[in-house]
Amino acid sequence: MSVDEKVVRRVARLARLAIPEERLAPMAAELNGILQWVAQLDELDTNDVEPMTSVRPMPLPRRKDVVTDGFYAEDIVKNAPRTEDNYFLVPKVVE
Repeated sequence: MSVDEKVVRRVARLARLAIPEERLAPMAAELNGILQWVAQLDELDTNDVEPMTSVRPMPLPRRKDVVTDGFYAEDIVKNAPRTEDNYFLVPKVVE
């Protein structure tokens, strides 16, 4: 795919960018260079390459799947106007 000034103008309008006329030709050249570089990447054979989450292989840290109260109950209700046994006390709204 080749990018010309018409395409740059259209992309700029869609992106709501104000690009002066004298910058359209250099911008088209830059975009064509980027697209050529991406085309070079398409030539690589990546069939035997496993997907990675990082540049160096490492296992994801895991924690035990246990239910806890978070151990922060006192801190959570500390600033509440009224509490009882680490629960918020609120006015009754339903009769």
